[in-house]
Amino acid sequence: MPLAALHTVKPEPSVDLAVDLAVDLAVDRLAEELGQRPQVVRPVVQECRQQLSGAPAGALPELVERLARHRLRAPVD
Repeated sequence: MPLAALHTVKPEPSVDLAVDLAVDLAVDRLAEELGQRPQVVRPVVQECRQQLSGAPAGALPELVERLARHRLRAPVD
């Protein structure tokens, strides 16, 4: 039985730049909106971005910001 070959698809560099810019903008907006330091907000936004890596590139900026906002507003147990 032949084994299936796995191929890695690398996104276009322009998509990465747009997403990186979207992460930076989300950090700025959320830090101001929630009154938190960017150093606190950035790791949350970056983790959300990583977890949403399978989402369409065009939807990432909104999805990342919404998920990060939800997590940053959630009470800490």
